[in-house]
Amino acid sequence: MRTTVRLDDDLLRTLKERAFREGISLAKLINGVLRRGVEAPSRQGQRRKRFRQKTYAMGQPKFNVDKALAFADSLEDEEVLKKLARGK
Repeated sequence: MRTTVRLDDDLLRTLKERAFREGISLAKLINGVLRRGVEAPSRQGQRRKRFRQKTYAMGQPKFNVDKALAFADSLEDEEVLKKLARGK
C-alpha cells in the first residue's frame, strides 16, 4: 500500500543513513521500525511501583519560615557587603 507521511527533516536524514548502512531500502527500514513499534508491548496496562519520598525530621526552624524569601535576601545582602569589603 502506498501512503504519504510527513517526517521531520532530521528524522528522514537519520533513516536514510541507517538504510544505506544496512543496505536496505528506505521503505523496508521504515516498515520494520514501525512494525517493531506497533508490536512492542504497551506500557499502558502496566502498574507502576508507587514512588515514596523519604522524609526526615529537621527540628524546629531557627527563623520565621513564613518570611523565608526575606531571610534569603538578607543573607544575600550580607554576602554582597562582605565581597565589597574585600574589594571583589
